[in-house]
Amino acid sequence: MNEIPRGTLQEQTFYEQVGGEETFRRLVHRFYEGVAQDPLLRPMYPEEDLGPAEERLVLFLIQYWGGPRTYSDNRGHPRLRMRHAPFEVNRAAHDAWLKHMRDAVDELGLAPEHTEQLWRYLTYAAGSMINTPD
Repeated sequence: MNEIPRGTLQEQTFYEQVGGEETFRRLVHRFYEGVAQDPLLRPMYPEEDLGPAEERLVLFLIQYWGGPRTYSDNRGHPRLRMRHAPFEVNRAAHDAWLKHMRDAVDELGLAPEHTEQLWRYLTYAAGSMINTPD
């Protein structure tokens, strides 16, 4: 029987396969560059500086995809719908969020299978945040 050596691709998390923390920081930074200029999304971020929101999303995505659990250690359970409840998230906000995220994902230059897996999750997550009918 062939054994898979430790540290091979089959044993790696998605987080490790796509380049770890640096990849998620690039993704989220690019995403927030778009959000900062978006008249629909920017008001959903009450902080003057988007840095704290950027850091929260980075840590969440890192943890979700198999990296360190820093997000939960610092903030507890993600409770994404509850945390977004104070904001009106309609189809237009969903579409704007995905537009900026698509730009960010495309700029990463990941392997097609990684891009597809990441995009499936992001579209699912965006859809689950809608809390206001059009």
